[in-house]
Amino acid sequence: MSLSTVTAAPAQRANLAEQVYAQLKAELHDFTWVPGDRFSEAEIGQRVGVSRTPVREALFRLRNEGFLDVESKTGWFVKPIDFGKLDELYDLRIVLELDAVAKLVARHEDPPALETLKAVWLVPAALRSADARAVGELDEAFHATLVSAAGNAEIAKVHQDVTERIRIVRRLDFTRADRIEATYQEHAKILRAVIQRKLDVAQMLLRAHIEQSKVEVRKISLHAMHQARQRGG
Repeated sequence: MSLSTVTAAPAQRANLAEQVYAQLKAELHDFTWVPGDRFSEAEIGQRVGVSRTPVREALFRLRNEGFLDVESKTGWFVKPIDFGKLDELYDLRIVLELDAVAKLVARHEDPPALETLKAVWLVPAALRSADARAVGELDEAFHATLVSAAGNAEIAKVHQDVTERIRIVRRLDFTRADRIEATYQEHAKILRAVIQRKLDVAQMLLRAHIEQSKVEVRKISLHAMHQARQRGG
């Protein structure tokens, strides 16, 4: 028996677990599952067409990320959204991003990464995207680029972890056209203030932008969960 034959099964299982994980996480982000929903490993396996082993690996990964939990007698369930924890994570975002902006403004020249941001956010309204998912990804990239461009790789890793943990509600901020429009306008103002080395203005705008997003996603999340429960009912 060749080594490739021996290792094929574990490799295939890992690939299946990754696929199940990605599908379930996307469903959580879209509120296909809502807090309190319960299910078994067998139910998930039957629905997605894989064995319980990769399903279990995917579910435990989601539990480690804080989305799910499991009880010995009742099985798996979607954890309630901890808005207090989300508020703390948004506050941490503010600290990290304000520090990044301060470092960027202190530079004599703009890092090349800012040119990429200009090409996305400093564009005429006719060239802006209206696709919620695309704008959500662009928004994450905007904030991640500001942090990474400041030059501290460890801070960028912490910021990326925060991004992962708030994504379940953050992407909802772009399900409304007015929020997409506000994001383009606010990002453009922040970026211009950084380029013009206006530290106080840039930090004020950035703080207000994140604080408003925090308020909006709480309202939209509660509304999305209510609608999901009505569909389920």
